Amino acid sequence: MSVDPADQIEAGLSAFGVELGARFDAATTEQELRNARAELLGKGGSLTSLLKLMGRVPPERRKELGERVNAAKSGVESAFEGRLLALRAAARRADLEGPALDLTMPGRVPAPRGHMHPVTRVRFEILDVFRSLGFEVAWGPEIDLEQNNFTRLAFPPDHPATDMQDSFWVRVAGAPPDSRALLRTHTSTVQIREMLQHPPPLARVSGGAVFRRDDDVTHSPMFHQVEGFLVDEGVSFAQLKGVLTAFAERFYGPGTGVRFRPSYFPFVEPGAEVDVSCVFCRAGEASRAACRVCKGTGWLEILGCGMIHPRVLEHCGVDPERWTGFAFGMGVERVAMLRYGIPDIRLLFENDPRFLVQF
Repeated sequence: MSVDPADQIEAGLSAFGVELGARFDAATTEQELRNARAELLGKGGSLTSLLKLMGRVPPERRKELGERVNAAKSGVESAFEGRLLALRAAARRADLEGPALDLTMPGRVPAPRGHMHPVTRVRFEILDVFRSLGFEVAWGPEIDLEQNNFTRLAFPPDHPATDMQDSFWVRVAGAPPDSRALLRTHTSTVQIREMLQHPPPLARVSGGAVFRRDDDVTHSPMFHQVEGFLVDEGVSFAQLKGVLTAFAERFYGPGTGVRFRPSYFPFVEPGAEVDVSCVFCRAGEASRAACRVCKGTGWLEILGCGMIHPRVLEHCGVDPERWTGFAFGMGVERVAMLRYGIPDIRLLFENDPRFLVQF
């Protein structure tokens, strides 16, 4: 003889209240409590089994039993939340009333040893090379005056770099109305500060973060530069070529080729872009044709340079009739991307350990 599904639901609901209280009261941890809830409301749970019988209940009794089953389900959720709060309160009380934690104790599991970020490592390596060539390392603030960032570097007032599209302007409390400040767009501000504070001869190199309103696979709103300059009597472009050729050989290895191409920068005259022979296809013509990094040219652009414009010297109180100098600057991220074969500059700033552990 078949069992009436309505009677089965009645019997299940009668035993359900006792079962609910016992299971939840027996749980001493949050995980045990969640397991008990799953046994009641999960796919194979006792209350779920009762719900599956509702389709076979006569229509005249379906509404009444459905309301009781739903009430039982609400009771489960309410009891679960109450017991969960009680367990968490007990755990919190145990933490507060238990023995104090000695934060000076060494961990049971040693933390993995970290290392410098690839950008930081490359920046220090570049600075070390120029230090070995006789340059002194200097530093400057990341927020600087418009005069140091643009005006004293002979930027024309309508130069695109001065636009809101390229610069992050900031308000400085208490600053004079005609003294505007911004996040520096290059480390050339250090060159200006050093020439204003120290008389020639000078040989300085600096590295740090700079900021521009760019953001794509090859540009970042924040990136790093290394800038160097030398001011002395009788300084020529030949000396600039000698310094940068020595840098390329020490940084990329002996035999690295260097190429200078004429280019324009507001603060140098003449100016040049500097390329080095591709470090990825040195084996010969066959490998060069297939090289995706230099696109078959055999050269990689790494920095800009030139002779310091006389107006820049004048703006810093240096007599251009007596003193001459050269300057150069490079993006650290670009050098790091070329060295490690990194395709997207954003990978350097997303701080994904799976990426950074490779370097």
